[in-house]
Amino acid sequence: QVQLVESGGGLVQPGGSLRLSCVASGSFVAINNMRWYRRRPEKGRELVAAISHAGTPTYADSVKGRFTISRDNGVNTMYLEMNSLGPEDTAVYYCNADVRLGSWGNYWGQGTQVTVSS
Repeated sequence: QVQLVESGGGLVQPGGSLRLSCVASGSFVAINNMRWYRRRPEKGRELVAAISHAGTPTYADSVKGRFTISRDNGVNTMYLEMNSLGPEDTAVYYCNADVRLGSWGNYWGQGTQVTVSS
């Protein structure tokens, strides 16, 4: 089994910063691509950022220049550094990863709430 556990969400004022973490645990062989998604109120799920096993990042246009995705393969952890947060970033943020047990599968975390408000 695989567990993805997010942390680091919370309430922050506009212009502030937060750092999200996603830790993968379980009896898996490897983790390939990892991603952060978000679901904003009354909107669908949105891919925020992705990172390959080698560390190559990609970003949604809405977060380019403000968010930074990274990972530490040694501790099976992915991060999302979020700066210059605005109310439009309020959402539940989800960790997603391609993980190999016997075969490759796609897994989700439970989500962490980020609220940007004064």
